[in-house]
Amino acid sequence: MNDEYQHIINSAIIILASGNSSRLGHPKQLLKYKNQTLLRHAANTALATGMRPVLVVLGADRETFKDELSGTEVNIVVNNEWNEGMASSIRSGIKELQDNFPSVDGVIIMVCDQPFVHKELLIQLLETQKKSGKPMVAAYYEGVKGTPVLFHHRWFPELMALTGDKGARKILEKNPLLIETIPFPEGKLDIDTESDYKELEKW
Repeated sequence: MNDEYQHIINSAIIILASGNSSRLGHPKQLLKYKNQTLLRHAANTALATGMRPVLVVLGADRETFKDELSGTEVNIVVNNEWNEGMASSIRSGIKELQDNFPSVDGVIIMVCDQPFVHKELLIQLLETQKKSGKPMVAAYYEGVKGTPVLFHHRWFPELMALTGDKGARKILEKNPLLIETIPFPEGKLDIDTESDYKELEKW
């Protein structure tokens, strides 16, 4: 294993939840799945791994979502630039880690609209990094490397340099040899439209 990318010991989790669900027309974060909202489900899934901190990045409708997360152990990060897109939320989360959690040496980035993400998958990302020595471990579905995805802290500068609405995918596309993947076929379903939500209701 390349010494540059040692085993990640203390991984944080960042949940991206700052968008305004423009394609859906109302906040996807508050859609119900298994008797709880997608936002609360994502938070509880992340917390169940035992990894800390769990940061939830909020932007649009943040006061409503703060109420939805009350009573959980998550750390809320406010992204005032949420209109820019996903990259701004990643930057907000990474900055919070750099400023207030310097012992963190890795981060899992996840979104709240992939309802089939489970704690074992998140733990497997970390275990796979330790086994492979690769600095990035991504879920793999329908030919795509995507979220949830784990980054070694040496990639924090690249994450901080992201712009626009593409998220971290451009980093994955540019560095295919530095990525390990985990099959996650259920990851293909994320909730962007009413038809996506109707598809979820069939499960």
